Amino acid sequence: EEVDYWSELVEIMNWGEEHVYSTFYICWGAQAGLYHHFGINKSIMDEKLFGVYEHDIYNDRPVLLRGFDEVFNMPQSRHTKVHAKDIEKIPELEIIANSKEAGVSIVRSRDKRNIFIMGHLEYDRMTLAKEYERDIKSGKDIKIPFNYYPDNDVNKKPVFVWRAHANLLFSNWINHHVYQGTPYDLTTLRNIPDSQI
Repeated sequence: EEVDYWSELVEIMNWGEEHVYSTFYICWGAQAGLYHHFGINKSIMDEKLFGVYEHDIYNDRPVLLRGFDEVFNMPQSRHTKVHAKDIEKIPELEIIANSKEAGVSIVRSRDKRNIFIMGHLEYDRMTLAKEYERDIKSGKDIKIPFNYYPDNDVNKKPVFVWRAHANLLFSNWINHHVYQGTPYDLTTLRNIPDSQI
């Protein structure tokens, strides 16, 4: 709540609850959404989680992750996390992907209307490299992104090992959670007057 735009963000999240069938929250936005909608606080980590990490799928292949391999890679770049135990206390939420190193990474509401992604499947091949270079130039004490550069050599081109899963994730969300899930008459969501749609 300390960020300058918190009240505006709350307005947007509340508007989305009334006017959008499914909302996708990413990274800090995911943590903000979990806090706003479910009261789940984030925790600061000892050091930045930064690199490409393996993730396991929970919940027997949810449709959001249809076509994913049993283990998939996802970039992470954050200083904070949410704890599985805090999410598991909320019956409306389910963890659908987790990582030994990165922790909880994909959470959704059981009604499939809110998706919370702690990582960055939307990143392109060079995004972590640009973040790393930016932090080095600004004098920050930062490690080379984990599992990103071949042989940990910053002069080698990173391998884009998450692209297929990123495409699947966004396609599945649009198709199964938005297109097929959104009712023809949005006023049925929460008795919204036609004039507000």
